[in-house]
Amino acid sequence: EDFERMAALAPSEKPYLKTGVFELARHRMVWLLVLMVSGMVTGGILGRYEAAFSAIPLLVTFIPMLTDTGGNAGSQSSTLVIRGLAEVRPADFLAVLWKELRVSLLVGVVLAAVNYVRLVLMYPGSQTMALTVALTLVCTVMTAKTIGGVLPLAAKKLNLDPAIMAS
Repeated sequence: EDFERMAALAPSEKPYLKTGVFELARHRMVWLLVLMVSGMVTGGILGRYEAAFSAIPLLVTFIPMLTDTGGNAGSQSSTLVIRGLAEVRPADFLAVLWKELRVSLLVGVVLAAVNYVRLVLMYPGSQTMALTVALTLVCTVMTAKTIGGVLPLAAKKLNLDPAIMAS
C-alpha cells in the first residue's frame, strides 16, 4: 500500500491479477496527467532559453543531471517529513521550511562544488559554464528540497494522504 502511494497510485484492496484493466488505468491516469502537465510547463520554461542552448549547446547535456538531482533531493525531503509526521504537525510549517532551506543550501553547495570542479577539469576554459551549472544545481536542490519538505504538510492539512506527495 505504501509503495502504491509513493508511486502516486490509489491503493487497491484487490490483488493485482484480479483487478481489471480499466480500474488499474483509472488509478494511474490522474497523477500521470498531473505529471505530464508539469513536464509541459518544464518544457515551456526550457523553450525560453532556446537562444542560450543555441549559443552553448553543451548546456542541454546537463538538464538530465539537474532534473534527476532535483527529483531525488525532493524525494529525500518528503520521505523524511512523511516519516516524521507523528511528531511534525502542519503548524510546524515554518520550522520545516527553515530546516529544509538550511539543509538544501548545504547539500546544494557541496553538490555544486563537486560538479564545478568536475566541469572545469572536463572542459578547460569553461569556468562561466561550470559556474552557471553549479549555481543552477544549488537553486534546483534548494527548490526541490523545500517543496519536498512542505508538500506532505500541506497534504496533511488538506486531509490528503501525504505519501502521495512523496512521488
